[in-house]
Amino acid sequence: MHVWSQLEFINNVKVEATMIKNFIMNHGMRLSMFNEFSHLKLLSIAETRFASVVSLQHMVISDKWSIYKEDASTAQHVKEKILSDVWWGNVEYILRFTSPIYDMIRFADTDTPCLHLIYEMWDSMIEKVKKEIYLHEGKEPNEESDLYSVIYDILIARWTKGNNPFHCLAHSLNPR
Repeated sequence: MHVWSQLEFINNVKVEATMIKNFIMNHGMRLSMFNEFSHLKLLSIAETRFASVVSLQHMVISDKWSIYKEDASTAQHVKEKILSDVWWGNVEYILRFTSPIYDMIRFADTDTPCLHLIYEMWDSMIEKVKKEIYLHEGKEPNEESDLYSVIYDILIARWTKGNNPFHCLAHSLNPR
């Protein structure tokens, strides 16, 4: 149970983000309102992912959003989330500590030979995740972090499951 309690905030942010996206995307009028404030596709994966934040904020503080009466309670909840610095702070934090994991997966998922780099990349990725979590929690490197411990155990379990002797051999034979 301890593991899931540490990761619960990630799931909560994911559920809320999905609800906001679906609330806007699944209704023509709300999508039309969003499109008035942004030329970006809503919540598309892109380097400019936070550009849509400004558009969302402009949309929910507009007069059109205020006079929109369909599903008013959900619209109010969406507005509160979009204007919440705490919620966006959680989104940013999740993206910061998962970014090294995502970057490694993207790098390894190419046609470029990288087998010889996997060991070093994996260690580097784990250190970057630790750095982001410890920075956010204000902890020293020798202190214990419950969230980092949970994520570290997950990453090591994945490494153990996917690791094979070729990674070690390729790393050992890589001339430096």
